[in-house]
Amino acid sequence: MQSIRLTSGISINYQDTGKKSAPVIILIMGLGAQMTVWPDELYQGLVEKGFRVIRFDNRDVGLSSQLDELGQPSLFRNWISKHLRLKTHAPYKLEDMANDVLQLMAALNIKKAHLVGASMGGMIAQIIAAKHRKKVLSLTSIMSSPSAATSTPKLSLLLRLARPPIKTNREAAIRYNIKMNRLISGSAYPIDESRLRTHATLNIDRAHNPAGVRRQLVAITTSRDRHKLLKKIKASTLVIHGSDDPIISVAGGKETAARIRKSKLKIIDGLGHNFPPVLMSQMTKWIAKHATKAEKKRRLKKKSKAIKLKELSND
Repeated sequence: MQSIRLTSGISINYQDTGKKSAPVIILIMGLGAQMTVWPDELYQGLVEKGFRVIRFDNRDVGLSSQLDELGQPSLFRNWISKHLRLKTHAPYKLEDMANDVLQLMAALNIKKAHLVGASMGGMIAQIIAAKHRKKVLSLTSIMSSPSAATSTPKLSLLLRLARPPIKTNREAAIRYNIKMNRLISGSAYPIDESRLRTHATLNIDRAHNPAGVRRQLVAITTSRDRHKLLKKIKASTLVIHGSDDPIISVAGGKETAARIRKSKLKIIDGLGHNFPPVLMSQMTKWIAKHATKAEKKRRLKKKSKAIKLKELSND
């Protein structure tokens, strides 16, 4: 893993694996989640399928820039301001986080990529696919939605996400991480407790910044509704969602698919808001197949264009 400073001044920690000449897949993670939340089975699986795969820590999480100088915004005040159509005071918006991805692509000399976003990462990927269509070869939106209205969890969960325990010692942080991951899992995929603790420990020891999670949550709740924006997406789109998702209901996935022309929707029965190991092989196949199909379509289009240009030059 390495870090790179963007033109905005933000430092992004990332991992870049696979042949540099291979089609690029960029994985964009969700709220408060480090890039290590992307399962290695999925990450390495996509590399083995012939892709160059990049995962990274969003701003305010993991080993990327922690923007503590922006303070701790009030989630409630910003939510009220947005609904009353008053000026919000969010440190940044999802559009700013989308710009981080575009700047990362530019810094790594990547002109086009397949975007795979989970939860908040799906929202960021949607914005890029709609506003920067020439840079997106395909879109995979996982457990995401087109607006904060369908991405707001139950009140009890929202409060726990926004308000981590007062105690900041390592063990308290690990217990909180374990508890939250239990809450967001689905009914059909029970969590292995030892794996859950191992994962929580690794993440807390790598980086821990609750204030950054709050700033990201405010970015979600204060950013614009994307229902109209999604209609502008032309990239081939795959939408994956769990039927038991307690954070973003399955309605969010259905709305996303309904708004994007010719998108494909896969609903996984019993899946919550997580990545159960047992599903990673299948999910890897879906994403790889989706991106490969888009690559073939791109090559055919490029070949057809070259033939037409040649015919015009011969006339």
